[in-house]
Amino acid sequence: MIELKLLVLPGDGVGVEVIPAAVDVLEACAKKYSVSLQIHQDLVGGASIRAHGVSLPDSVLERAKGSDAVLLGCVGGAEWEGEPPSRRPERALLALRKELGLFANLRPVYAWPALEDSSPLKPSVIKGVDILFFRELTGGIYFAQPKERNNDRAVDTELYTRGEIERIARLAFQAARRRRGKLTSVDKSNILETSKLWRDVVTDVHKQYADVALDHRLVDSFAMQLMTTPASFDVVLTNNMFGDILTDEAAVIAGSLGMLPSASLGNGRALYEPVHGTAPDITGRGIANPIASIACIGMLFEHTLNLPAAAANVQQAIGSALRAGYRTADLQPTGKPASTQEMTDAILKALQAGR
Repeated sequence: MIELKLLVLPGDGVGVEVIPAAVDVLEACAKKYSVSLQIHQDLVGGASIRAHGVSLPDSVLERAKGSDAVLLGCVGGAEWEGEPPSRRPERALLALRKELGLFANLRPVYAWPALEDSSPLKPSVIKGVDILFFRELTGGIYFAQPKERNNDRAVDTELYTRGEIERIARLAFQAARRRRGKLTSVDKSNILETSKLWRDVVTDVHKQYADVALDHRLVDSFAMQLMTTPASFDVVLTNNMFGDILTDEAAVIAGSLGMLPSASLGNGRALYEPVHGTAPDITGRGIANPIASIACIGMLFEHTLNLPAAAANVQQAIGSALRAGYRTADLQPTGKPASTQEMTDAILKALQAGR
């Protein structure tokens, strides 16, 4: 029997509503595929600040380091706007990524056939879209020093090293080799020195993966092509900031941010989280979309447990619920209006039926 030691951190806002749904699916799928679960739940983000005064207590970080994976909801909220960085819930997520050595953020974007009417893009444009984004997670403008600010001037520095680019490029090429054999690297090499290095390093790594077709795109033109010809892309590799922006743009294809899961990988550890935020406007109403969090469970079965059949079963169950017409508020106006629990129940029913 395979064993999984999982730390569950629901966080803030709708995280406390959608993460229990994901855990329900995990437990059902684990029973089906003979996975022994050891689950521990704790506070993180704003919930932890209220209880402990810090967004990520040392005890939670140590438990994360001792777990096979972390399932995180979302952190943040208006309550902490204007607070110094040390008092912001988001600090917990950045610290987890850093301390766990997570350098590759994988964000799949899939056009569900049943949701073609939920996207503002034409069905003919999104038909067949299946993209896997690789966003570099630990370098770039979000982290590099120096950072400066006064009343009249602010400075953020972009920094990348060859090693940081090489390690995520290898993962992306390996994924492309398992998929459709195409990789698009996105940069701004006509202007930025960091992007010139990015393009050079990706080109060098490509020599080890000659069976994969490599295409370089500038970020501004790629952003347009992502909306006009998204089905032409397979694996997309890009830096921290570009990846952050482009994957949110790609949510238009899926119909909602509530559909997008993510996995942050590195050094044998993993953190799974839905891409959406805390959604304070719908928190506590029981209408949040649980699909992104449930899809994270599929990614967990694939990347942490190496059980592709279980991952496929989760994906199929989500598709079955959507085909049956279930729609949370973010996916309407078409279909059957469904609460968080009703959507979860529909997916569980499909999962147990094996469809």
